[in-house]
Amino acid sequence: MIKPRTPPGVMELLPRDQIAFQRMLDTIRLTFERFGFLPVETPVMELSEVLLTKSGGETERQVYFVQSTGALEKSGEGLPELALRFDLTVPLARYVAEHEHELAFPFRRYQMQRVYRGERAQRGRFREFYQCDIDVIGKDALSIRHDAEIPAVIGAVFEALAIGDFTIQLNHRKLLRGYFEGLGIEGERQAAVLREIDKLDKRGQEAVAATLEGEGFGLAAETVAKLMAFSQVRSRGHEDALAKLAALGPGSVLFEEGRDELREVLQRLKAMGVAESRYAVNLSIARGLDYYTGMVYETTLDAHPQIGSICSGGRYDNLASHYTKSKLPGVGISIGLTRLFWQLREAGIVATAESSVDALVTLLDDADLDHALALSQQLRAAGLNVETQLEPRKLAKQLQYADRAGIRFVVIRGGDEAARGVVAVKDLRRGEQFEAAEADLARTLLVEREQWRAVGSSSN
Repeated sequence: MIKPRTPPGVMELLPRDQIAFQRMLDTIRLTFERFGFLPVETPVMELSEVLLTKSGGETERQVYFVQSTGALEKSGEGLPELALRFDLTVPLARYVAEHEHELAFPFRRYQMQRVYRGERAQRGRFREFYQCDIDVIGKDALSIRHDAEIPAVIGAVFEALAIGDFTIQLNHRKLLRGYFEGLGIEGERQAAVLREIDKLDKRGQEAVAATLEGEGFGLAAETVAKLMAFSQVRSRGHEDALAKLAALGPGSVLFEEGRDELREVLQRLKAMGVAESRYAVNLSIARGLDYYTGMVYETTLDAHPQIGSICSGGRYDNLASHYTKSKLPGVGISIGLTRLFWQLREAGIVATAESSVDALVTLLDDADLDHALALSQQLRAAGLNVETQLEPRKLAKQLQYADRAGIRFVVIRGGDEAARGVVAVKDLRRGEQFEAAEADLARTLLVEREQWRAVGSSSN
C-alpha cells in the first residue's frame, strides 16, 4: 500500500484553514475590482518557446516541463513542447500581444492563479503557490499617474486584510541609474550593482560593500561609501520624503526624471488620501529583475520585518517585446499569497477561521427528515449557509460533530419543541442555548451572526 503524502513544496490545508486562505483571496479580489481592474485567467501551461523567451534568469532555471506519457515514448532531442508558468507576467505578455486588437487600453487586469517553480524544498518555500497580480498596460505610452495609483491599491488591500501596520516603500530605477552614472558606473556593471544593492536588507551593508569593492566589481572604497550613504536614505512622512529627495542635490537628466516622477507619485498618493504613515521613500529598493525601468515598490509589515516583502512590483517599458512590435509599457505588482499566508499563520497573525457553515439542522428521528429538509431550505433562502443531518444520530454526537467542524449554531427540534412550534438553538461559540419560533429562526440567526462579526471586527 502506498503511503499517502503530499509532495514537498506544496501547501495543503484543512478546511477551516482553507476558509481563512479563501477569505484573503476574496478580500484581495474585491479590492482589485473596486479599483476597476478586470479578471483574466491564462492556462497553467504555456508553450515552452513562449514561456522561455530569454535565458539565464534564476526563475527560468526552475521551470517544470509538461510531458504526456505518449510523448515521452516518442521524445527526441530538444525541450518538451509545454511548460508550467513560473509567474503571471510572462503569460500576461503573451495574452496582451495575442489579444492586442481586442483589448481597450490602458488595459487593467487582475489575475489570481497558481504558478510553479522548482524551488529547493525548505520551510516557507513553495513549488506551487498563488500569485495575486494587477497590471496596467498602455499602448505606446502610459502616464506616471498609473504608477501612483498602484500603491493606493496596495494600501487598500492591506488595510482590508487587517494583518497589521505596513509600509509601502518607494524608489525609482531612473533615480538609481542616474546616481550610478554620476559615479561612473554604467552599462552591464550598473545592472550588476543594482542587483547587489537590492540585497542590502538580506545581506547587510558590510557584506554588500565588501562585494562591491571585491573581485568582479572592483569599485573604489570612496564610491562604495557614497553608494551605501545613498542607499540609507529613508523617509518618515510625506514632507520628509520630499525633503529627502530635495537634499540629494542636482544630478543627470536621468536622475532628475526619476526624482520628478517620484515626487509626482508622492503628490498623487496624498491626493488619494493614502495615510502618509503607509508609504515611504527607500533608496535601497531596487528590485533585482532587470525589466523594471521606473517606479519600484516593496511592502513590508512594520512589526514583522523578518517576513520580508509581502507585495512588490514596478514599472516596465515594454512588456511584450518578444511577441509583438507594438510598444506596451506597463506597471504592476504581485502578492505571493501562499507564502504570505504561511508566514502569517506561523507568526500567529492569522488564525484558523470559523466554518463557512452557519448552522447545522439536527435530525433526531427519521420521521422528522422532511421537516428538517424544509427548515434548512428556509434558512438558506434567508441567506444562511446550512448543513442538514441526513441520518438520525444521538444529539451528543451531532453536537460533537458541529463543534469539531467549527459550526456555530446547532438547530434542535425534538418532540417538545415541535409541539410548541419552536426550535432550540445551541450557540457553540457562546456556550448558550435559546429558543426561537420557527418563523423567526432565520432572522434571529442572522442578527446573532452579524453581532458576532461586529464584535470580531472591532477587536481586530
